[in-house]
Amino acid sequence: MAIKDLDKLGTNTDASKISSYCMYCFQNGEFTQPDFTLAKMQKFCIENMKEMGFPELIAWLFTRSIPKLKRWTH
Repeated sequence: MAIKDLDKLGTNTDASKISSYCMYCFQNGEFTQPDFTLAKMQKFCIENMKEMGFPELIAWLFTRSIPKLKRWTH
């Protein structure tokens, strides 16, 4: 997710902000969903976007970039 609001940045164990991850994925130096596979993360995001009113196709399109995020590329 593109993070423009600094309050949405993830945090390290010392509570400092980390720009690599958002607060929904990374808090206190750990992933909030450590057992999520890439497919689970995509499904989770699609379902959340649908609940927010996005059409399923648009939600699916938005999740196509998830494999390029740092969490999934190392």
